[in-house]
Amino acid sequence: MSDKIRINLEIGQKHYPLTINREDEEKVRKAAHRVNIRLNAYRSHYTELTMDNIMPMVAYQFSLELLEAETKNDTGPYINKIEELNTLLEDNL
Repeated sequence: MSDKIRINLEIGQKHYPLTINREDEEKVRKAAHRVNIRLNAYRSHYTELTMDNIMPMVAYQFSLELLEAETKNDTGPYINKIEELNTLLEDNL
């Protein structure tokens, strides 16, 4: 039995056949659903724009959210502070 399955995703009223890992199906469908929600919101707000103009706006918004999430998960400053405090403790012990 193969770990791959073939699915059809509808994004922005277009169908995209994909072959994915079986365990990724829920995640892939959820991602497509989120894109469609965002597309529909933009379409209802910007009725004069075509799908070709809306799709980059949706991609930009998702990209911006991803960058913001990556920034929130940056542990570098905390690690630096812990190392600094650890050095101070070692110097004083």
